[in-house]
Amino acid sequence: MSAAHIATIARLELTQRLRSVGWYILLGVFALLLVGITALAFMVYSWGDAIGAGVYSIIVNVVLLLVVLVSPTLSGNAINGDREAATLAAIQVTAASTGDIMLGKLLAAIATGGAFLLVALPFLAIGLLGGGANALVLLVSLLILAVEIVIVATIGVGLSGIIARPLFSVAATYLVVAALTIGTLIVFGLGGAALRSEATSYSRPYDTNGEVDCDEWETYTYEVPRFDRVWWALAANPFVVLADATPTEFNDDGYPVDMFGQIKFGVRAAQQSPVEQRWDECAGDYGDMRTPEEVMQGTVPSWFVGLGIQILIAGGLFAGAWSRTRTPARRLPPGTRIA
Repeated sequence: MSAAHIATIARLELTQRLRSVGWYILLGVFALLLVGITALAFMVYSWGDAIGAGVYSIIVNVVLLLVVLVSPTLSGNAINGDREAATLAAIQVTAASTGDIMLGKLLAAIATGGAFLLVALPFLAIGLLGGGANALVLLVSLLILAVEIVIVATIGVGLSGIIARPLFSVAATYLVVAALTIGTLIVFGLGGAALRSEATSYSRPYDTNGEVDCDEWETYTYEVPRFDRVWWALAANPFVVLADATPTEFNDDGYPVDMFGQIKFGVRAAQQSPVEQRWDECAGDYGDMRTPEEVMQGTVPSWFVGLGIQILIAGGLFAGAWSRTRTPARRLPPGTRIA
C-alpha cells in the first residue's frame, strides 16, 4: 500500500462530492439547525450552574445524530457506485492496490462525516461560553464522536463493496445503523416488558390511632418489567457509548449537569433489580433514595463492550468488501459491471 495512492483516491472521491451544490446546501442546513438547537439548549439549561456543559453535550449528540442520518448515503455507494459507473476498473488497473482503493474510499467517507463536526465547532465554542465544561469531558466526548464517525463510515464502505447495487447497499447501511440506534432501544423496551416478574413492596402498617406499627410488615405484590435483564441491549447504541464513556459531572446534589450524564444515568438505573422495594419509616428507610451519582458508582460501565461490538461489525464488513474488491476477481455477482 502507498500513502500517496491512498491520498490520491481520497482526493478524487472528495472532489466529486465537493462539485455537488447539494453538499454545500446540506452543510448549510445543518448549520441553520445548529443555530436553533443552540438557542434552545441555552434555554433548557438556563437553570443550572453549568450551562456550557449542558449546551455542549446537546450539540455533540446532534452532530452524532446527523452523522448517523447522512453518512450512510455518502459512504454506502463508495465502491459499487464506481463499479456501476465503470470507473472502478480503471483504477484497479493502475498501480493502486486493493488496500489503497479501500482505505482511500474510507478516508474520504470519514472526511465527509467529519465535515459536520467542523461545522459544529463554532457552536461548541459558543456553548462553552456558558461555563461548567470540564477539559476531560471535552477530550473524551470528541474522541468517541470521532470513533463513531469512523465506524459508521466503515460500515457504509464495507457494504458498498459487498453488495453489488448502490441502492441496496445504501439501504443496508441504514438498516445496520438503525439496528444499532433504534433496534437496540426496541429490544430493550420490548424485552424488558416481556420479561416480567413478581415484585414485592414492604412497608410498615398504621394502627387505629394513625401511628406507624414498627412490629409488623405489610406486603404488596405486583408485576414489574425486568429491564435489568435486557439493559445490555443498549450497550452497542452509539449514543449510549458516547454518554457512558464520557466522564460525568455532577452538581452539589449529585445530579448530572449535562445530557451525557442523564443518558448514562438512565442506562445505569436500568441495571437495578425492581423485584423488592422496602419502605421502613421506623428506620428512616424510604426506599431507594440514592442520587444518580451513587447509582452510577454502584453499577458497571458498558461502553467498551458496545464499542467492541461496533468495531467487530464494521471490521467484518470492511474485510468482506476488501476480499470482494481484490483483483483478479474469481467470482462476481451476476450482472456486475466490470468496465
